[in-house]
Amino acid sequence: MSAQCETTAKRAAGVPMSLFERWLTLWVALCILAGIGLGQFFPTPFQLLGRLEVAQVNLPVGVLIWVMIIPMLMKIDFRALGQVKSHWKGIGVTLFINWAVKPFSMALLAWLFIRVVFAGWLPADQLDSYVAGLILLAAAPCTAMVFVWSRLTGGDPYFTLTQVALNDAIMIVAFAPIVALLLGLSAIVVPWETLLTSVILYILIPVGIAQLWRYFLLRQGETRFDATLATLGHASIVALLLTLVLLFAFQGEQILRQPLIIVMLAVPILIQVFFNSSLAYWLNRTVGERHRIACPSALIGASNFFELAVATAISLFGFQSGAALATVVGVLIEVPVMLLVVRIVNASKGWYEASFSTPKN
Repeated sequence: MSAQCETTAKRAAGVPMSLFERWLTLWVALCILAGIGLGQFFPTPFQLLGRLEVAQVNLPVGVLIWVMIIPMLMKIDFRALGQVKSHWKGIGVTLFINWAVKPFSMALLAWLFIRVVFAGWLPADQLDSYVAGLILLAAAPCTAMVFVWSRLTGGDPYFTLTQVALNDAIMIVAFAPIVALLLGLSAIVVPWETLLTSVILYILIPVGIAQLWRYFLLRQGETRFDATLATLGHASIVALLLTLVLLFAFQGEQILRQPLIIVMLAVPILIQVFFNSSLAYWLNRTVGERHRIACPSALIGASNFFELAVATAISLFGFQSGAALATVVGVLIEVPVMLLVVRIVNASKGWYEASFSTPKN
């Protein structure tokens, strides 16, 4: 592994959970209340913001999403892709779960719960939109937060860095086709031009900007890079919160009419998290990977790149859509659910390693 990849991995291993990340659910809940209140009492400014579009892309949200995503993508070192062969079995499990299981299992769960189980309690005109939002959420594997979850489980930082870099590289080419396929199978028509525009705006361009910025900052030294990333991290947090306030300002009326919508949308997300993390964890044990590899492999399959999902949902379906609301429910439950998964894999370490006859390091 190159010296810079090693430095990146060590930095990732020491990433603490920030105050914002630890209390993400609380901040999202406060944004729900603030957005609903502002949307009800001051509807005109939000309607104006909603109309600021170019080629179906909302400009305020586009700017906020870039501010959210770019700092996260700057943490990714694509040179780690050279280390894929080091733990090819664990990488294979990760790729299988993220790209062959997760999007399709979520599509099935979305159909089952949204169109069958909860169909009588949900707005009929939004059923397809809710399904689409859940699919978008599952089609984007997590990036930056995986470093936090991996550290909390004692996961191998080099493996974590490698699998995140590989998933980001695959997402550039696989996100749009998988989303288009699953939406098509769900009888939801989405213009390919709009989907490709979302990929270019929210994956390709941010990745390019982030990696160029990363390169030039690292040429000025690790200290400069870390300081810039810390500053950008604060801006990223503010951008996420503002996006949520905007979204709930538009969603407020629907939520006030039927507050249990959030609970019903959370059910398939929760099942998907526990199903995919359990399957990845068990498969890693079956193929003989160590616990420190199995943990980040399971965790990246359980969590989502929700910033990308939110941005794409708004671009494809609009602020007031069920798709946008469904992706935000993913944000709402991300931290408490992932901390529960972390606790489970930590508590089951003895069971996991019982299958190995050699001493563990």
